[in-house]
Amino acid sequence: MTTAQQLLKNIFGYAAFRHQQQAIVEHVISGQDALVLMPTGGGKSLCYQIPALARPGLAIVVSPLIALMQDQVEALQQLGVEAAYLNSSLSSEDNQRITQQALSGVLKLLYVAPERLMAASFLALLDSVHQQIGLALFAIDEAHCVSQWGHDFRPEYRQLTVLHQRYPDVPRIALTATADAPTRGEIVSQLHLEHAAQFVSSFDRPNIRYLVGIKNNARQQLLAFLSREHAGDAGIIYCLSRRKVEETAAWLVEKGWSALPYHAGLPAQLRELHQRRFLREEGIIMVATIAFGMGIDKPNVRFVAHLDLPKSMEGYYQETGRAGRDGLPANAWMVYGMGDVVSMRQMLDSGEASEERKRLERLKLDALLGYCESTGCRHQSILRYFGESHPGDCQQCDNCLHPVDTWQATEVAQMALSCVYRTGQRFGVGHLIDVLMGKSTPQVQRFQHAQVSTFGIGKGLSLAQWSSVYRQLIATGLLEADMTAYGGLKLTAAARPVLKGEQAVWLRRDAEPANNISKAERSARAKEAFAGANDNPLWQALKAKRLALAKAQGVPPYVIFHDATLLEIHNRKPQTLDELGQISGIGQAKLQKYGDAFLEVLEEMAE
Repeated sequence: MTTAQQLLKNIFGYAAFRHQQQAIVEHVISGQDALVLMPTGGGKSLCYQIPALARPGLAIVVSPLIALMQDQVEALQQLGVEAAYLNSSLSSEDNQRITQQALSGVLKLLYVAPERLMAASFLALLDSVHQQIGLALFAIDEAHCVSQWGHDFRPEYRQLTVLHQRYPDVPRIALTATADAPTRGEIVSQLHLEHAAQFVSSFDRPNIRYLVGIKNNARQQLLAFLSREHAGDAGIIYCLSRRKVEETAAWLVEKGWSALPYHAGLPAQLRELHQRRFLREEGIIMVATIAFGMGIDKPNVRFVAHLDLPKSMEGYYQETGRAGRDGLPANAWMVYGMGDVVSMRQMLDSGEASEERKRLERLKLDALLGYCESTGCRHQSILRYFGESHPGDCQQCDNCLHPVDTWQATEVAQMALSCVYRTGQRFGVGHLIDVLMGKSTPQVQRFQHAQVSTFGIGKGLSLAQWSSVYRQLIATGLLEADMTAYGGLKLTAAARPVLKGEQAVWLRRDAEPANNISKAERSARAKEAFAGANDNPLWQALKAKRLALAKAQGVPPYVIFHDATLLEIHNRKPQTLDELGQISGIGQAKLQKYGDAFLEVLEEMAE
């Protein structure tokens, strides 16, 4: 057994590496640079933690968020690993103590923010460590922060090239959970990783079920989804605006759910409190803007819901990837409407970014809309976007579970497009539908649109059907919002062949919202995940013991054991420490710390 495998088993409690982990670990242990693209929950942390333990000296981990540092360090300390972090939350005494530990060789991993790393005093500390005990490696986590095209751009990351210049003999490993081709290229160029080996894992998250529906009283749709699938589960709900975050959280509390708001406008102390509660308590729902999420390492988030459209496929993928990090089944649920599409495009167009950046952001939004309106396998659509193939028919998305009907909509599309043209290409969807359905509203009368040739020709379709048609025509690029006309729709060049009858149009037929999963399916899914554990007294007793141990130490419950480990204890019911030590996720330190406590629970419940 290699040193890496021994560390994996003895410290982390896992019998074997997953996917590319072993190749990455051995590459970095040998002293080589690496760029690692691995989905959330794929085990990125092990790719630098094991080399840090295997190589002599101190490993420096660059991390963008205080919460992420604390989470990682707490987890390592539970495993018996000497790890610490330096950030603004510490007192001067703690800073001094940790600095001395770094210089004396006590520490194996030290987590710092990029701003701290670039300080002259810290670089001087690194010089001393390098000379006295050696630097094992530099790990640059959340490496997409270096890219101006990424959705979490942090200018400080661009200064990290100093590591290569100042310590050329120390291996570097840059890691990210998502990066499209332009972002990946920028990571390589900005961090001077041209000669680094690139390890790109599959972006597929087979345990996540993707569900996308049309908004039709979004709050009630959300409530039905939560009640049907996720009673008592931890989850994240994303909203576009701060106001909507607060209103949604308050409404969920009124309905009896444990929900907390999180956005950048809340006082820092309150944000920190809510984040700590989400991490350390069971069954908390966080309602948040995208200000919440990066670095949240809670493995048992059972769902991520979007009440508004994200900005891009990268954003959607990373946000939904916060569900099911433990590998157990999870849901990614989203509802959206045409108003989301228009609002998002208005936000992009009215921003202060360069025209090049705006053009790229529009393309990214269009790709997300194409995903939403797709009639095919959603896992396949996501992987195609990231340049990866997938056979389709995943049986883990709404389109595969409930295949979507399509219809030949060329004539209807021509009506919709003609109405846009005949009314002057400056009106919104509501007005256009009124004209098509022959409604003489005050606005229709004011602009004399009862006299245009398209007035009343669309009476055969309902309001909901016309809304669906227009939403899909926007999504497919036949129409676009004109910013000079307050969001009014105008034709694109792609509409011409449709109007001339040279190109057919097929649209998806919107049935009931795609998130309606039957009770039978839900029951089967829960059974598959937890084998009935949720209703079992032993499962509840094991969770109670984990929570009590966590509270006593002031750490999140999953730092003691992940749900997957607890589930294996529940199902296998070990009777000795040796048997308990064979369970995945239980290394020697945790076996010594918690083994007897959990065996006592098993013994008591067996009586």
